[in-house]
Amino acid sequence: MKHRIPVCLFGLLTSGFASAQGLYYVGSEAQESMPLKWVVGVSAIYDDNVAPGSLDATGRQVDDSSFAINPYVGLSMVSITPQTTWDVYARLGLIYYFDAPDYMDDVNSQSRIGFNLTHRFSERLRLSSRNFVSYELEPDYSYGYASTRSTGEYFFWQSDNSLGYRWTERFATYTGIRLSGTTYADVDNNDRFTWEAYNQFRYQLSPQTVLTADYRYSQTYGDGYASDTSDHYVLGGLEHRFSPNTIGVLRAGAQFHSVDNGSNSTSPYAEFALNSQINTQFRVRSFARYGIENYDTVQGLDLNAPTNGLSDTLVEYDDRQTLRFGISADYAISPMLSLFGGIDYIPTSYSDGRWIPRPGEVNPGSIPDVDEDIFSAYIGLSVKFNDYLTGTASYTFTDSSSDIVGRDYDRNRFSIGVSAEF
Repeated sequence: MKHRIPVCLFGLLTSGFASAQGLYYVGSEAQESMPLKWVVGVSAIYDDNVAPGSLDATGRQVDDSSFAINPYVGLSMVSITPQTTWDVYARLGLIYYFDAPDYMDDVNSQSRIGFNLTHRFSERLRLSSRNFVSYELEPDYSYGYASTRSTGEYFFWQSDNSLGYRWTERFATYTGIRLSGTTYADVDNNDRFTWEAYNQFRYQLSPQTVLTADYRYSQTYGDGYASDTSDHYVLGGLEHRFSPNTIGVLRAGAQFHSVDNGSNSTSPYAEFALNSQINTQFRVRSFARYGIENYDTVQGLDLNAPTNGLSDTLVEYDDRQTLRFGISADYAISPMLSLFGGIDYIPTSYSDGRWIPRPGEVNPGSIPDVDEDIFSAYIGLSVKFNDYLTGTASYTFTDSSSDIVGRDYDRNRFSIGVSAEF
């Protein structure tokens, strides 16, 4: 594994309320209605490594560059009444690589749709529903499932539905179920479906602070060689409003992880999010999450074992401990000019590996633990030419340092685009 400090910067923000979701979410709702808004745009992209970590027929890692174009159309709308708040957003687009290598498609989807609803049946009882669907090529680390770039599209969806009830002036509960799934077009053993039931107890300690206690139980069903898993979470936490425009959420505790026909383990678990509108010009958001993840657990390792013509030895890791950290900010220099930037950092440790035998293979013996670090960041600017037309430019650098063959790479990406809003 290589050890060096990456110099990095990332680009291409998604527009609208969608960019405020994922692990950045702090439980806030839209505060004012917004009429239906449309946006149409196009970006020109240069990517010096369009399929990071890809190997050619000889097993040599290749770095193919290409120019690309990314046209899209989007919409957003927010409706607020005394009983019901809902918002919908969508961005439908595609990315076309002019010089795509033979092992990936020229055209890939870059599309997302989301719908959020809060309905207050009474002063005590309310329903909350948050839903998101994407079919795209580029990973978004802030949603907590992607850890590396694949050469094909993937489909991800999530639906989180809960009922909240205020029992007294200070005590309330949220009880719900969260469903999610991923399907990869060109990657084996990585499809997942997860259902999670949860209950949260909430105590209003002060006008600014809420204490929370959570219990969650989830089951994840794996694809191909990936095993099914189950997890229990026992967490305590707090939500604190530091100011009218700054709120932080922290939960921490234990995760009890069990793998079918595999091993059981216990891990610390923590999640954190902070959103702050520091002033009218400057906004900062951040998140962190640590625990055992059920994605990306089956890996091909070069263990130099006879494989009957196979290029690697398949291993499933029962313990995949991952830290996800992200921070983003935007600053309005003037009504016409804004800057934006941010960082994602994802160190992962794979342990408790088990050999997956295939016909003709010889047992490779002990399975090594492996590590992987991903560091990505972005910087860009946005120029508002008039009330309808906006231009953007951004630069991305991503560094993946990995013990896994084919997942050690650097990547630079430049983007310039224009959009019209009406």
